[in-house]
Amino acid sequence: MNESLLRGLTPSVLGVLVRRGVDFAAAEDAVQDALVEAVRVWPTDPPRDPKGWLVTVAWRRFLDATRADAARRRREEAVDEEPAPGPVSAVDDTLWLYFLCAHPSLTPSSAVALTLRAVGGLTTRQIAHAYLVPEATMAQRISRAKRTVSTVRFDRPGDVATVLRVLYLVFNEGYSGDVDLAAEAIRLTRQLRAAFDHPEVAGLLALMLLHHARRAARTAPDGSLVPLAHQDRSRWDTGSITEGVAILQAALARDRLGEFQAQAAVAALHADAPVAEETDWVQIVEWYDELVRLTDSPVVRLNRAVAVGEADGARAGLAALATLDESLPRYAAVAAYLHERDGDVTTAARLYAAAARQAPNLAERDHLTRQAARLNALTPR
Repeated sequence: MNESLLRGLTPSVLGVLVRRGVDFAAAEDAVQDALVEAVRVWPTDPPRDPKGWLVTVAWRRFLDATRADAARRRREEAVDEEPAPGPVSAVDDTLWLYFLCAHPSLTPSSAVALTLRAVGGLTTRQIAHAYLVPEATMAQRISRAKRTVSTVRFDRPGDVATVLRVLYLVFNEGYSGDVDLAAEAIRLTRQLRAAFDHPEVAGLLALMLLHHARRAARTAPDGSLVPLAHQDRSRWDTGSITEGVAILQAALARDRLGEFQAQAAVAALHADAPVAEETDWVQIVEWYDELVRLTDSPVVRLNRAVAVGEADGARAGLAALATLDESLPRYAAVAAYLHERDGDVTTAARLYAAAARQAPNLAERDHLTRQAARLNALTPR
C-alpha cells in the first residue's frame, strides 16, 4: 500500500466533492471512508485509476450518508445521478482548497488551522505546536471551524495573506517536523506566485528555497542534527540558493517590505557566507530588527537574541534574552548556547538538559542531550 500516493491524492479528491456541492465536513468524512476502503482493497486489487476510484467510492459514501440522515432527505432528492466510474480531471485542486479553507467566515487563525488539518494532513498536535497552544485548545478551534464552514457556501475564497501563512506553516512542519511536506509547500507557492504578482508571495518562495537548499546538510549519516555553523556547505543546493536570492532581490526592489521578505534576507545572508565565521551577523541583527517592527513576535525576538550574541558577544545576547518569557519554545536551548559561549559551562549543561526534555521531536532531543553530555564531561567532579 502506497501511503504517500493516498496522501497526495486526498486534496484533489476532496476538491472534486466540494466542487460537486458537498459541504466541506461531509466531503472530508466521505474521503476518509474512501481511504479506509482503499487500504482494505488495494493491496489485492489495485485500481487502474486510483484518483477515479477514490472519487467514486467517496461519492458513494457521501450518498449513503445522505440517504441515512433523515434531516437531509430533501437534499437527497436534488442529488444528481451518480457519475459513472472512470478517469477524472487531472487538474490540481490543492491550492484552490487552500483558498476555500481561508473562507471569509473564519478568523485567520481558524482558517489556517482548518487548512493544515484538512488539506495539509498535519495532526492536531503538530498544529498546536506550530501555534504554541495546548493540543486541546487547537482541537476545539478546528472543531469550531468545521462547524462554521459546514453551514456556508464555498463561493467566496479567502485572501492571499491567510494562504501564505498556511503554506509557511506547512513548509516549516515539513522542514523540521515529522511529516515531509516541504517540497509540496514549495510547489504550491510557485503556483501562487504565478497567479499573484505580490512581493510577499515572492518573499515566501525565496525563503522556502533558501532554507530547502540546506536540507541535505542538516543531518549526519546517523540521522543526528548538524547545526548551521557545522554544516558542510558544499552540500548546499547552489541552484536553489541562486534562484531564491534572485527572487528575493526582485521582491525587495519593489520597496514593499514584508515579514517573509525579511526572513528570506536573513536566510540569504547565511547562504552568502562561504564559512560560518564569515557570516554578516551585524546585518542579520538589522534584519531581525525589521522583523520585530513588522511582527513583534516573541519567536523573532528569541532568534534576534542569538544574532545579537554572535554580533556583539554572548553577554549582549543574554541581555536581549532576559527580556523574553522563559516559557517560549527553545528558550532554554538558546540560553544554553549563549551561556556556553560566555564560558559558563555548568549552567549551559543544565539548560541543554532542560531543553532536551522540552524538544518537539526526537532528533532535536538527541542533539540537545548530546550537547549536555559533552559539557558535563568537561565539568570537574
